[in-house]
Amino acid sequence: MAEPLILALDLGASSARVAFFDITARRAAIPVTHHEYPLLTSRDGMSEIEPGALLGAVRVCITEALHRRRADAGLRGRPLAAIGVSCFWHSVVGCTEKGEAITRIITAEDSRSRDAAEVLRKRFDERKIHARTGCMLRADFWPAKMARLQRTEARLFARVRQWMSPAEWIQLRLAGDANCATGMATGTGLFDSAAMKWDAAMLKCAELSPEKLRPLNDAPSPFAGPFAQEFPELRGVPWFPGIGDGIACSLGTGASRAGLAAIHLGDRAAVRVAREGPPAAPFGMCAFRMDAARHFVDATVSNGDNLRAWCLRELRLTDGPELDAALAARPGPQHGLVVLPSWNGERAPTWNEDAAGTIHGIRQGTTALDILQAVTEAKYHRIARALETLGENGGGAPKLIVSGAITKSASGLDRLANVLGQPVYPCDEPEPHLRGAAAFALEHLGFPIPAPKLINPVKPRKAAAHEYAAARERQRRLEEILS
Repeated sequence: MAEPLILALDLGASSARVAFFDITARRAAIPVTHHEYPLLTSRDGMSEIEPGALLGAVRVCITEALHRRRADAGLRGRPLAAIGVSCFWHSVVGCTEKGEAITRIITAEDSRSRDAAEVLRKRFDERKIHARTGCMLRADFWPAKMARLQRTEARLFARVRQWMSPAEWIQLRLAGDANCATGMATGTGLFDSAAMKWDAAMLKCAELSPEKLRPLNDAPSPFAGPFAQEFPELRGVPWFPGIGDGIACSLGTGASRAGLAAIHLGDRAAVRVAREGPPAAPFGMCAFRMDAARHFVDATVSNGDNLRAWCLRELRLTDGPELDAALAARPGPQHGLVVLPSWNGERAPTWNEDAAGTIHGIRQGTTALDILQAVTEAKYHRIARALETLGENGGGAPKLIVSGAITKSASGLDRLANVLGQPVYPCDEPEPHLRGAAAFALEHLGFPIPAPKLINPVKPRKAAAHEYAAARERQRRLEEILS
């Protein structure tokens, strides 16, 4: 019998992607299908997605992927063993009893719940809630989102019969049924990670009951819904419930084992350190379960590659090899700038949602390249500070696997290693979220996932690392002065 394939689906905040993987979690050599949809924003902090736009994009991606599979002689005879899904985390959509969406998808970036989160922090002991759920009482998570909706859209809130993640909604609409995976529930702020069940106090606070949430279960559902006729190749294929994109990234880079950490540089920057034992994290970071057996500590920084995009746009810099070469010729922080990279507020470790960005030390000779370099270094310093905190809490120094656009930049990897003062290992899979979705399905089907091959590390230069450690202390002092 031909070796089976996994169809992997990645739901991002602005696009959907689909690819095929073999039983060793290696991506098939046909192009990834990709379709975008708009993120709806407003000045009051709204960040939403129209459910229909997401569903349409997923259908287009699956249609194109299956067409390419049929056209590929090496793939069309291989059976589909399962569907795995990665999905943008902490987001929620309200639905009718039949699963029809009656709200937009409210994303984690929606900041309109900041006031509601502040009220919750006065009502509850945030440290106790953090110890149980692994999450902070902040606008990212469901309790604050529910509190805002109760106050501002009470009639709409009362009409909702089911609340679910976008991954669950897509699966329910396409395949006819959907569970809520441990790796999705853990990111809601409603889940007791130690007890492995919904947290009664947070459910009551959110005016929710387990009946208004999808069943907690990592088990798949067979593709048997209204779209089985549209996608006959998928009929009966086990569809695993979607996991949070942070978990998918750790699985996809291979950093899901103790002693390893995944650093992903997207619009947000994040470092996630795999741990053994009961889930726990220093206050200000999050503890998320991958499944019933594993968890990691998550330090997500609000500002990542979005700051690079801001610099390129506002400083009129042209991206490309020449810019990369110019940055490579500047190995240390000789620009004299200190930056607090909080253009969009701040998450871990301080969670100052009202923080603003700061560039200190500008002089007449300061250039646009100086500012780009300093802003880039500043977000790396936030990752370094998170790793320092984890080390102070007895975590030791994990090996660092890096993913994101930075893996295409030799100078970027070199600078990251110098700022962190540790070797970094570039991930060889450019689609770690898709690979993580496939790996989750493969693990639950009983296929072992090969450990990552940590080769060709980018090592820090001792002198530069020393300079960056001093620069990080200047950043820390400036933050204390302005706080």
